[in-house]
Amino acid sequence: MKYDKQTVRDIDVSGKKVILRCDFNVPLDKETGKITDDKRIRESLPTIRYLLENGAAVIACSHLGKPKGEIKPELSLKPVAARLGELLNMPVAIASDVVGPDAQAKAAALKPGELMLLENLRFEKGEEKNDPDFAKALASMADVFVSDAFGTVHRAHASTAGITAYLPAVSGFLIQKELTNMGGAMENPKRPMVVVFGGAKVSDKINMINNFLTKADKILIGGGMAFTFLKACGYGIGTSLLEEDRIEVARELMETAKEKGVKFVLPVDVAITEKFEDTDNRREVAADAIPDDCMGLDIGAKTIALFESELEGAGTVIWNGPMGVFEFKAFSAGTDAVAKKIASLDAVTIVGGGESASAVGRLGLEEKMTHVSTGGGASLEFFEGKELPGIAALMDRQA
Repeated sequence: MKYDKQTVRDIDVSGKKVILRCDFNVPLDKETGKITDDKRIRESLPTIRYLLENGAAVIACSHLGKPKGEIKPELSLKPVAARLGELLNMPVAIASDVVGPDAQAKAAALKPGELMLLENLRFEKGEEKNDPDFAKALASMADVFVSDAFGTVHRAHASTAGITAYLPAVSGFLIQKELTNMGGAMENPKRPMVVVFGGAKVSDKINMINNFLTKADKILIGGGMAFTFLKACGYGIGTSLLEEDRIEVARELMETAKEKGVKFVLPVDVAITEKFEDTDNRREVAADAIPDDCMGLDIGAKTIALFESELEGAGTVIWNGPMGVFEFKAFSAGTDAVAKKIASLDAVTIVGGGESASAVGRLGLEEKMTHVSTGGGASLEFFEGKELPGIAALMDRQA
């Protein structure tokens, strides 16, 4: 996939109506309907401000939740419009529909330097179906399309891909940042390149591991997925998480790594307990000595030291997935230690995936990483080397 896409800086937006795809899929309090975390709204502000300051009339749009083509008042974007207005210190009108009479009228009346918001895109069945009529109706309100919701670009929806058939399409600053940082790390990494994988399942990461076997110098494996690899090595893993149907795949991945000269590092010890719970009854054992009635829920102290040693001197680090059940305090040490070590490195450090990003945010380390991706599923597919429809559809920057 080509990563060098045109951005808002490459086109003249003065006097133009711009439809801007944002990611305003924010968490709402079920009781009050109030926004509990406005991070995604704040991340859209640089692009919005640039467009407004350069004379564009901005029609922002986003999905919220999963209404599946039905109008659900509890998933209205009204709270987002109110918060946007507060952050920008300006009025932000919201249409009562998406492409209906109110949206069309408000968009037609919008002047340069003004901002409005369409109602939840997924109130329309045509959004997720990438219906060309719906995409055309969206496009009819504007002169230019700007994509700035990286978390949705792996989906070929009307507001991410379909609309680009009818309007010139460029990226906003958020997507530009994702492509510059992650694309650069994938295409031309500083060496050595160390990739750290965690999370629950091998099946979720097979394509990523395969892709990085042609790029990385080292791959470190933690999290629940490590136990399928340990089982493939012939170890007993007790009642730890296991994907029985992926044991042979795990074996093949390790064999391929050996053939390609990629160092493949598994845990040497694990933190175990009898039940899946946050408990004081935590102890550490060698990775090949897990009792039959116990499960591993984190990497152990020796593995932490090993991973820290393997990360030392890295030129590029890509991290995807926690090292254990970090939601349990008793089993958060591995994830916390790896996050802190990566943050301390003089390297290009990329964090992709929801749980890894959450761990980094919880520790207040976001500013110490080169880049923390805003896209969960999108960053996974990016690392797998897949073409992302919402990126492929944007105009390429000419050499």
